[in-house]
Amino acid sequence: MGVNAASILNHLIGHIRHPKSPPPEPSTAKALTNTILAHLDAGRLQQAVSVLFSSPEPVAHSLYARLFQLCSSARAIVQARKVESHLVTLNPTPPPFLLNRAIEAYGKCGCLTDARELFDQMPERDGGSWNAMIAAYVQNGHAEKALSLFSDMNASRVSASEVTFASVLGSCGVIRALGLSMQIHGLMVKRAFCGNVILGSSLVDVYGKCGVMVDSRRMFDEMERPNAVSWNVIVRRYLEMDDEREAIVMFFKMFLTDTRPLKFTFSNALSACSKICALVEGMQIHGFTIKVCLEHDEVVSSSLIDMYIKCVELESAQKIFDQPCAKNVVSWTSMVSGYALGGRTGKARELFNEMPERNVISWNAMLAAYIRSGQWDEALNFIYLMRSSTKDIDHVTLALISNMCAGLSDVFMGKQVHGFVYRCGLFSHLLVCNSLLDMYGKCGNFRYARACFYLMSQWRDKVSWNSLLTSYARHQRSEHAMEMFCEMQWETMPSVFTFGTLLAACANISALDHGKQIHGFMIRKRYKIDIVVRGALIDMYSKCRCIKYALKVFTEAAPRDVVLWNSIILGCCHNGLGKDALELFDVMSKEGVKPDHGTFQGLLRACIREDLVDLGGRIFKSMTVYSVIPRLEHYEQMIELYSRAGGMHELKKFVKTMPFEPTFSMLKRIHGACERHGFPKLGEWASKMLAGSNISDPREK
Repeated sequence: MGVNAASILNHLIGHIRHPKSPPPEPSTAKALTNTILAHLDAGRLQQAVSVLFSSPEPVAHSLYARLFQLCSSARAIVQARKVESHLVTLNPTPPPFLLNRAIEAYGKCGCLTDARELFDQMPERDGGSWNAMIAAYVQNGHAEKALSLFSDMNASRVSASEVTFASVLGSCGVIRALGLSMQIHGLMVKRAFCGNVILGSSLVDVYGKCGVMVDSRRMFDEMERPNAVSWNVIVRRYLEMDDEREAIVMFFKMFLTDTRPLKFTFSNALSACSKICALVEGMQIHGFTIKVCLEHDEVVSSSLIDMYIKCVELESAQKIFDQPCAKNVVSWTSMVSGYALGGRTGKARELFNEMPERNVISWNAMLAAYIRSGQWDEALNFIYLMRSSTKDIDHVTLALISNMCAGLSDVFMGKQVHGFVYRCGLFSHLLVCNSLLDMYGKCGNFRYARACFYLMSQWRDKVSWNSLLTSYARHQRSEHAMEMFCEMQWETMPSVFTFGTLLAACANISALDHGKQIHGFMIRKRYKIDIVVRGALIDMYSKCRCIKYALKVFTEAAPRDVVLWNSIILGCCHNGLGKDALELFDVMSKEGVKPDHGTFQGLLRACIREDLVDLGGRIFKSMTVYSVIPRLEHYEQMIELYSRAGGMHELKKFVKTMPFEPTFSMLKRIHGACERHGFPKLGEWASKMLAGSNISDPREK
């Protein structure tokens, strides 16, 4: 441990009787002190301590205290040990306050063993000794040890000060010890510490961290004069509890008390605006930052850029970014992400190339931009550039590379990434494991997907289960998906996303009983059936030929969007209820829901079912009224409608006015209709087109 005097302190004080040494000559002591002070004034701490350590003479207590303070600030553990050694060697009974400073220095330097040895061997401790040791544990992340020591302090009948209570409440917040926090709160009330603004802020903080925002807010409201720190704490706690609205409300309330917010309070309020895209409130906060001259602060400007980006106001974000003080690695990365999220990957890459310095987050932001936009070749080239330019790589990078392999359906490259993950020791990271699981599932390699899934048994989550379930459903392995759902319930509660996947699987295999069980499970467990799940239920019941239940689920929905209307219209067509589908469209129009391509597919399918040729023609022509451009599938449906009904003259006219050449399947259908209904001229044309064109039957490939 080097020169550690803690181990000899008890020996020096308890077992050795020091003969009275003659006091040092005043001129010698003064010269020693002046030399040490000269080194300290010049910033030469090491030389000052060396002079002290080589001297056989003690110095003034105030100089020892200053040396310990400087050692703490500089994290100079060797110098702190030398100062303590000199103190206890040449002072038979060093005062507790100096030993307390030594404990504080050891704590700041992260040497808790030295601090605890000195604390245990102190012949006399005061409240400051306990505070110093508790603070050392808190500063170094040992919350449990800090609380244990506080318990010993209380048992020793040493009165705790406000510093003690503030430290132990901070420790309770770290380990979310709500019960202990309440006991300490009771002790504070008993000892009349309630009116203290520091302890009041600590209580607001600890109750918020423990997730009890009702008590946190009550403690805040009971404070007579909350200061800027108190306001910052309450805003931050609401933000962390995902109550962004209340965080913004509390921020604006602060201005009614004439309290000047801290820059971190501005940052927290802007983060709340970012999360809920509260642009108006964000702009108002921006105005406040200008009013209090904080718009050029690095923390605030970065938060403003992030807020405008999340609210899709890239021009405003760019204006702030263009200010000289705003450009740092955080703001550069935010701008790259912003342009990427807006689909402007070219601009994002341009900014990335201009960055004076980059970190792994910057690289990940640009890589994510390529992957999100499906630019797989660019993503692959960027990965090669990243590996040749920097050694920085983290779990997010590996997860993104796995996503790229999934997008490319390149399981061979995915296996290479999997091997690299093992070599880096990152396989136990949940994000990386889930991305590998998703990659194998999307590539259809269920052997490796299951192997990853079972290796994750100790740390997998709902995302892991949903990933495997979705992969099974996507590859038409609905039975396996249902089996996985049964297993899932032994380990975790399904999410709403899980039910959407399972209902799609039931629809694929017409598993009505399973679908009903899932629906009932959601009702019993009081899951919120959102519009996505409701659409999946309608689709499942429709495909399972249970249109009665599909209509019941549909009528219970409020509001109903175009996707939900399309689901029920197509469901009616699937069950042979073409006229009902057309009636539903009339109701849809009255409710003011604008149809889309899917709606017209359902309507044309209904006309085919009911042989309504004229109505089908009018519906097709009305698409332009709704600003919907007909697609290939709509033309195919019209050809099917005319062919089935025998409207050969209408079919001929329709085909001749099409804006593109008929596809192979269209020509086959036209040729077949002409043979059935005796329309040889058009049939010959279709036959010549089939024989003379380069169109081939896709089924023969």
